Amino acid sequence: MSDFPEKTCEIDSLVTHAKLVEAAIAGRKTQQRRNGIYAYPGEAFELQGMQFKVIDLRRESLGQMTDEDARAEGYPGLEVYRDLILRMHKGMEWNETAKVWVHEFERCAE
Repeated sequence: MSDFPEKTCEIDSLVTHAKLVEAAIAGRKTQQRRNGIYAYPGEAFELQGMQFKVIDLRRESLGQMTDEDARAEGYPGLEVYRDLILRMHKGMEWNETAKVWVHEFERCAE
């Protein structure tokens, strides 16, 4: 994966929160934003016995995020996503220019 920097975390830590795991399994979650790289395109991971594959990895600023992206993250909209992220990360400010890695994934056919 020479086009990307080295991973900063393990793929098994990409989606961990129970509600987000449930949303991914139900097909409501297809993206995960992280500060670091957890997986490269083509890598697979498992959630409750179901296989998922990372299909895209890209760098975006928080300001590029849309309501559609928030829904792909498993939330009803951007405002709800932003509010929850700020509650989860005490002291964090929503910086529109802050860069994150967007891991896009899909459920593998059974």
